[in-house]
Amino acid sequence: MNRPAQPDRHPGSASGPPARTDDPAAPAVRTRPDASGEPLTEVYDTALLDLDGVVYAGGEAIAHAPETLGAARDGGMHLAYVTNNALRTPEAVAEHLTRLGVPAAPADVITSAQAVARLIAGEVPAGSRVLVVGGEGLRVALRERGLVPVESADDDPAAVVQGYGGPELPWGRLAEAAYAVARGVPWFASNTDLTIPTGRGVAPGNGAAVEVVRIATGTSPRVAGKPLPPMHRETILRTGARRPLVVGDRLDTDIEGAHAGGVAALLVLTGVTTPTALLAAEPRHRPAYVAADLRGLLAAHPEVTDDGGRFACGGWSASVTGGGVLALDGEGADPLDGLRALCAAAWTHAGDQAGTAEADKALARLGL
Repeated sequence: MNRPAQPDRHPGSASGPPARTDDPAAPAVRTRPDASGEPLTEVYDTALLDLDGVVYAGGEAIAHAPETLGAARDGGMHLAYVTNNALRTPEAVAEHLTRLGVPAAPADVITSAQAVARLIAGEVPAGSRVLVVGGEGLRVALRERGLVPVESADDDPAAVVQGYGGPELPWGRLAEAAYAVARGVPWFASNTDLTIPTGRGVAPGNGAAVEVVRIATGTSPRVAGKPLPPMHRETILRTGARRPLVVGDRLDTDIEGAHAGGVAALLVLTGVTTPTALLAAEPRHRPAYVAADLRGLLAAHPEVTDDGGRFACGGWSASVTGGGVLALDGEGADPLDGLRALCAAAWTHAGDQAGTAEADKALARLGL
């Protein structure tokens, strides 16, 4: 569906999206979720979707994800899949998504391997050798930039790059990186996520392996992945998005990355972030929108109103008492409306070191 271009609208209005966070007219600190009188698919042209915890978990599709993404795509929204995991190639990721019922082409997938390869290519001459500590995703991304992957510190590399290499990554690969970095070879990392979700639980991520080399060398790498600007730049360059919406489940990568890039974000509660953590979120970790799952893309988002410190949404109202206790009153059809009201109360009073006491009791009323 071809939609006419929409004018920018006032931040937080019920009729449209918030302004970019780098807009001088935008509020410096978000103190409540934003409202949209239209489904988000009608407001934003491109969804920048995280994968683990958003589209799938343990390799299997999350409930409602395939049909929701299909409806968003059929409605004209461009879907891009953005991952900090540098192990797999875009072709492998696209094949996995298609198998789950989420048809995707390799061009729809943006990885931290691509972002770090572009970063390295801007620092070393074309045809340079790069010592790779990671998987095939890194090697393919380097070749795409005209760089030559090598395996040893003795191969005279112009740079070292480190990305998630899977559970079978040999310890000797970390030693090769340490040898080269100790000699002064520039060091890059696709991302520094300390953990990665797996079907069996939480496993050490690339950030844990980066720490090994950092301890051995006493230095730190340049990092490309979320939430840092190189990943955002790579995503925008590859998608051509004009009104992007970041969709993620992690406050410290997805939401912080959106904040750093000056774009809006939708947090879905199908991954690692709990409602309790959302209430305690610092300003750079506060999303514009919150939803139980990806169906939030297809929905309008109600306004949270402020009546003298009592925040109301969908029949629920929340406030912070003089003793710093977060209180929830009323009754509504949608527990997420109650969560939105609680976010407004907690975020508004966060500077007073109040707003999260008794949060669990308020959330229990909502069944969250």
